[in-house]
Amino acid sequence: MNTQKLKNRWLIAASAVGIHISIGSVYAYSVMTNPVKDVFDVDGSVIKWAFKIAILLLGLSAAFLGRWVERVGPKVSGTTAGIFYGIGILGSGLAVQLESLTLFYLCYGVIGGIGLGLGYITPVSTLVKWFPDRRGLATGMAIMGFGFAALIFGPVMQSLFETVGVSNAFYILGVIYMILILSSARYIERPPEGYMPEGFKPGEGKTIKADMANIDANAALKTTRFYYIWVMMFINIACGIAIISAASPMMQEKLNYTPMQAATIVGLIGVFNGLGRIIWSSLSDYLGRANTYIIFFGFQILAFFFLPQITMELVFLIVLFTVITMYGGGFATLPAFLGDLFGTKQLGAIHGMVLAAWGLAGVVGPTIYDVVKNATGSLDITLKVFAGLFVVALMVSLLMKRSVTKAYREINKELKFA
Repeated sequence: MNTQKLKNRWLIAASAVGIHISIGSVYAYSVMTNPVKDVFDVDGSVIKWAFKIAILLLGLSAAFLGRWVERVGPKVSGTTAGIFYGIGILGSGLAVQLESLTLFYLCYGVIGGIGLGLGYITPVSTLVKWFPDRRGLATGMAIMGFGFAALIFGPVMQSLFETVGVSNAFYILGVIYMILILSSARYIERPPEGYMPEGFKPGEGKTIKADMANIDANAALKTTRFYYIWVMMFINIACGIAIISAASPMMQEKLNYTPMQAATIVGLIGVFNGLGRIIWSSLSDYLGRANTYIIFFGFQILAFFFLPQITMELVFLIVLFTVITMYGGGFATLPAFLGDLFGTKQLGAIHGMVLAAWGLAGVVGPTIYDVVKNATGSLDITLKVFAGLFVVALMVSLLMKRSVTKAYREINKELKFA
């Protein structure tokens, strides 16, 4: 490919954001819970199963289809994601129209969930290859789109439900998502082999740090570093999802907020979730990936331990929102870290296998919270359990730091004598 035909890497990044903003609308699921439960005349918890199935399928499809995504390239996998997610939402509209709960689970949960998983991993390894000099920033931009999507599509959904009805709202949303994802997938493609950004000259100014390895997914599974990062992500996600799922009642219990005031805080949690994705992933380009996770876990041990004792409203909210930025930041820093650890050969596949932690943590985190809270009746004890989990995560991240430092020392030694 010659330089005249080279695509603009910032437009590639914008295409990645287009895909992630569309599929990230799954985070606005709570907006549709009440309208949909009224149609089926069931409890809200029954309707939430479609969301749980979708997140489970996100993790499973990311884990099992990662190699396929790498093989066919982002254009094909992005198009497939658009078709699956679009059909999943359109089919949900049909399920509502026919009042078939089984069809709703199948369309939103299974078909939509597969689209979610494919859409989530499709742009990430491509962006890492286009931005060898700013991996954290590039992946942070796309994954920030996933975090912010609820803020954009939540009000759109609510407006559609009120104006055109539930089934028609799904039909319109399905068409919007499909157009956004398919048009984004048309532009996105891998850079040419050995691509370097224009104007970048090795040896002058900023250098690009060598990857520790450039291996495939099977080889990655044989390394201790893969399991370190898997455990780190599992704990960060489990604890983060637990506090997000319990945010509203926690605000009402600790700060005596009304349900409406607590709902406002839940909205702000979405903002900080999105902001954390771009801020922390960008900072990781300078702090180092392993150091970023050490900061996450060190802060959150203290945050979860002391949060129940904080009585000053402003301090409580600052600590809570900082925790949420680290939850989002963990997702966004992950692809760049995986690129550093394993190279870009099969990054999409490796990323998918780590995302299996998401599906599992989404069930385990809130369950631990509910079980401990119900057994003890104490928010204090419940959050201390999560603080204990973060101690484990911190120890694992320190082992990762030692492993990374040792690997780079060996790489530098080899380069020196090459």
